[in-house]
Amino acid sequence: MLANEVREKLIAIVSRENFEDSKTERLVYSYDATPNFQSLPDAVISPRNTQEVAEILKVCNEYKVPIVPRGSGTNLCGGTCPTEGGIVLLFKQMNQILEIDEENLTVTVQPGVITLDMTNAVEARGLFYPPDPSSMKISTIGGNINENSGGLRGLKYGVTRDYVIALEVVMPNGDIIRTGGKLAKDVAGYDLTRLMVGSEGTLGIITEATLKLIPMPETKKTMLALYQDLSAAARSVSKIIANKIIPTTLEFLDQPTLKVVEDFAQIGLPTDVQAVLLIEQDGPAEVVERDLQKMAEICRQEQAVSIQMAASEEEADALRTARRAALSAIARLKPTTILEDATVPRSEIANMVQAINEIADKYKLDICTFGHAGDGNLHPTCATDARNHEEMERVEQAFAEIFSKAIELGGTITGEHGVGAMKAPYLEWKLKKEGIAVMTAIKQALDPNNILNPGKVFAKDSRKRVVVTR
Repeated sequence: MLANEVREKLIAIVSRENFEDSKTERLVYSYDATPNFQSLPDAVISPRNTQEVAEILKVCNEYKVPIVPRGSGTNLCGGTCPTEGGIVLLFKQMNQILEIDEENLTVTVQPGVITLDMTNAVEARGLFYPPDPSSMKISTIGGNINENSGGLRGLKYGVTRDYVIALEVVMPNGDIIRTGGKLAKDVAGYDLTRLMVGSEGTLGIITEATLKLIPMPETKKTMLALYQDLSAAARSVSKIIANKIIPTTLEFLDQPTLKVVEDFAQIGLPTDVQAVLLIEQDGPAEVVERDLQKMAEICRQEQAVSIQMAASEEEADALRTARRAALSAIARLKPTTILEDATVPRSEIANMVQAINEIADKYKLDICTFGHAGDGNLHPTCATDARNHEEMERVEQAFAEIFSKAIELGGTITGEHGVGAMKAPYLEWKLKKEGIAVMTAIKQALDPNNILNPGKVFAKDSRKRVVVTR
């Protein structure tokens, strides 16, 4: 628990009603969406402004108290579990949209703003914020930035990093810095904005963000391509890109995923095929029509058994919503659901899908595979039961092989979920010792007392999904 002196100093900063250290409140913030992984914080604090965040960090830095920034807890790699205790920092009171600037096409927000709320606000002005993580109904902008979240539209529009143009950040010693600005060009010094994006709360605490917006697309259309051959579906993805067509969305769902999603959403998804591609294009009407026709032709050439066009925007939205519900649908199967992400070059999608299926057979596991096939980001997801220790060992071994295969194919261990605690032991596979050394030097320079989200990104031991009690 916190020393009484530290506790009183923190209460003096935020007031008693914004400081919680009861067992119940601590338990609520001891876990995120990562299965079977938990650790109690010593306290939970809800600052009201940037200055309070700065004062909190000064105290924590002085007394070497760990501090973990947290959004809505949708993280899937243990990134917001306070594995070394300390303070969980909540941004429920810093949740305002500060400005929508239509002249500069930007929106400025506090970190606690819900992603979908901000998206709806800018769309009401005829503007568009493309990043759309599946958790967008509940995830926060601060969490999206810390994890560099992706989404269904990542193929055409990129990920969170591509839209963050300015940040206000509180450093571990309490200093407040501002990076970037409402600028199309800025090469003054190191790109500190990009350094912070995706740093998982290990380098600084983001208290304000300015995000780039674009005009709303003129129109959009959606189609499903159905396959009886997984490899044919994967080949279609590569061939579409090779034909210099970049659709907004190019999603892959295998038959096990289709069955559980349809049972959950009940919107008429086909479940008698081996795989589907969910394809969407937006832009000028004539471009959308031309691209969809060409993509349909490519899919048929690659043995698609049927092409189905969404008859209305309502039908298209139902398809997108069903895809975003894949994790929730699979989670109904067994007590524990482990959703991972591995990314490979688009040309290796077919090989990666085949490898996942072979690994699942080898370890006698049920693995559903879906994901953002257009940008090579697949989500092999295993429904299991953490109480079955023998099966959990097989699950761990299977995912280790999946990550190894992704790297072998020129890919990476995570495309959008982050490293956190769960993938830290595998990071060296991707970056090698030299890359880890560079990251370590940056961390030590900015956070010498290692108070910001300690135990994340940098591995201490082999990966284990265990409950940590404190």
